[in-house]
Amino acid sequence: MPSSLKIVGFDTFLVQPRWLFLRIETDEGITGWGEPIVEGRAETVRECVHTLMERLVGADPAPIEDHWQRMTKGGFYRGGPVLSSAVAGIDQALWDIKGKALGVPVHELLGGPMRDRARVYTWIAGDSAAELADAAVARKEAGFTAMKFTPFQATPHVPSAAHVKEAVGRVAAVRAAVGDDVDLAMDFHGRLSPAAARRVLPLLEPYLPMFVEEPVVPELSRDLRTVVESTSVPIATGERLYSRWDFREVLATGIAVAQPDVSHAGGISELRRIAAMAEAHGVAVAPHCPLGPISLAASLQIDFATPNFLIQEQSLGIGYHAGTPLLDYLVDPSVFAFSEGYVERPVAPGLGIEVDERAIREAAERGHAWRNEVWEHPDGSFAEW
Repeated sequence: MPSSLKIVGFDTFLVQPRWLFLRIETDEGITGWGEPIVEGRAETVRECVHTLMERLVGADPAPIEDHWQRMTKGGFYRGGPVLSSAVAGIDQALWDIKGKALGVPVHELLGGPMRDRARVYTWIAGDSAAELADAAVARKEAGFTAMKFTPFQATPHVPSAAHVKEAVGRVAAVRAAVGDDVDLAMDFHGRLSPAAARRVLPLLEPYLPMFVEEPVVPELSRDLRTVVESTSVPIATGERLYSRWDFREVLATGIAVAQPDVSHAGGISELRRIAAMAEAHGVAVAPHCPLGPISLAASLQIDFATPNFLIQEQSLGIGYHAGTPLLDYLVDPSVFAFSEGYVERPVAPGLGIEVDERAIREAAERGHAWRNEVWEHPDGSFAEW
């Protein structure tokens, strides 16, 4: 890596549907890209990125770990989703620069590839069991071998028999539609209480889910052990955990799958450490990634170098945006060509993608102000979205 390389500037771009991109420029023309974002709080994270970059402009981009330590611990107040996500995007961009400067993909710098292709899953959506089943068949016909959906809508602390049977019926319909050769994952999105999760999960066992994601909100992580012990269904969690310290107690509860997000949990540097901690607990890693192409590219670099990698989320088909902006921001979208439920190992330097900077700059002129919905129960009280 050229010893004279210096960071000379950066830009941030708010782009639809709900993403934030970061471009870091060096004095020798090598640029790095990252995706620092908290969905619904993009503007806040953007300001944090600008604050952190005050100390990086003029610096050598090479000592990534030193930069990471100073960004995360240099302030008296530490942690949380905004800071961790801002650090994550900068960290991704620094790894992108290093890989490009050395002429190798990032996974080569993480120890080299462990696999030739990585399994991915897709999303299905529908308001009824029939709609979900139809969507699942379409995704199976498109070549996907794994898919995820949310069986619960707004759910009271003690769900009624009707709530429970409706959710289980959705799972049953999808399983019947696609058969046993497709893996199904359910995202509870933190909508259930621990007691409700303990009631529902055993009812899903006949349908053999690959995993059930975030059965309870992260604030109730101390109760995960009781949820895990109530069922044979593998439990996954971690999209709202932002560091290895957040995962420390959770990994010991018996979960099956850790789901850190490379754009929330400190970037490539921290995800690599979380994955190693998970391996020591016999826990697989399936990085959370309902985001844009840079976040997906960074996730894949970790996937190819991680022994306990399970499967990768990606946002095509997720339903919160029209069209395929995941591909629209790439010069060559074939890098994310999914075949038989897999994506091939990227071989280009850095994160392995070439972003379409002109398309990003044009999209940034429109910007966005995306906010998640705020749900209510029938009595008007707040409900988990």
